[in-house]
Amino acid sequence: MMKPVQLLIGIRHQFDIPIMKIILFYSVLIFLLLFTGCSTTRKINKPEEASSRDIRSTVILKTNVPPRIINTKNISADEVVTFSETLIGIKYRYGSAIKEKGFDCSGFINYVFNHFNISVPRTSADFTNTGTEIPIKYSKRGDIILFTGSNAKSGVVGHMGIITENKKGELKFIHATESNGVMVSGMNSYFVPRFVKVNRVFSVF
Repeated sequence: MMKPVQLLIGIRHQFDIPIMKIILFYSVLIFLLLFTGCSTTRKINKPEEASSRDIRSTVILKTNVPPRIINTKNISADEVVTFSETLIGIKYRYGSAIKEKGFDCSGFINYVFNHFNISVPRTSADFTNTGTEIPIKYSKRGDIILFTGSNAKSGVVGHMGIITENKKGELKFIHATESNGVMVSGMNSYFVPRFVKVNRVFSVF
């Protein structure tokens, strides 16, 4: 293998370029490579999470969805969320509420509630006015959190999850995602602009 010094001398003789210019060129090249590598690392960092105490919905709903009451009987929110957490890792499948095939976001919610014989709407949009709206900072384990789809300006609920915890403003929710299937997420910079509201459907926690 040719040593760096031999390589420089070879380039100098072949192209008649002063050694100092060659060294300067490679120094700049190495700097650019290192800088690009740092930029790439910053881009793949997790989105910054926000406190639920500071979150305000900026979404203007464009559809008039009738209110709906969900009869959760005497089943506690904790029972339902605990069951939902056993499904973490189930793959995503659009339009499906069948565990063996995978879930989309509302299919996941349907499967979880139907396990307890609780009837709920099939689509995320139909959850828009279910139960009682709660300020996000007062949300609890078991509350339903609603978002738009990927377009924050759509004005329509297109994604949803179940809140698993809200500790000192650090909110987590479980949902079915296209990228990772059923998982728990926080309120980061991807979800905050899409946040619509939190609805409470349970009376027992």
